[in-house]
Amino acid sequence: MIEKYLWISGSSIFLILATIHLYYTFFTNKFSVRDRNTEQMMKKAYPVLTKQTTMWKAWLGFNASHSAGGIFFGAINLVFAWSYFDLLKSSALLLLFTCLTSFFYLFLGFKYWFDIPRTGILISSGCFAAATVIIFMK
Repeated sequence: MIEKYLWISGSSIFLILATIHLYYTFFTNKFSVRDRNTEQMMKKAYPVLTKQTTMWKAWLGFNASHSAGGIFFGAINLVFAWSYFDLLKSSALLLLFTCLTSFFYLFLGFKYWFDIPRTGILISSGCFAAATVIIFMK
């Protein structure tokens, strides 16, 4: 039964972090640039790909879509753990894809992010990995 609680914990961490990230993206200035000139330049600069958006709009969109992915990942795994744990346990593919996705987020955390999300994803990944090992050992 510990594996179920580990899965719920790992999923909850993702869901909480991603929800906070989405809130920060739209309702705070936490993702604003400290240098106002840089932010103004981002609002006027277009990527090479298209002139239909600015770097600032792309920045906000990337943060929002990143949050949505994390919310979905956390929520779907929470639903599986809470309501369909027998199905989850019987699917090596779901277990492995969840671990791989979590470890990819962890890689991104070490390469690009800061302590709080990196630590949260590290704990979450540890929960998923430990649960998977326990499941495979049974």
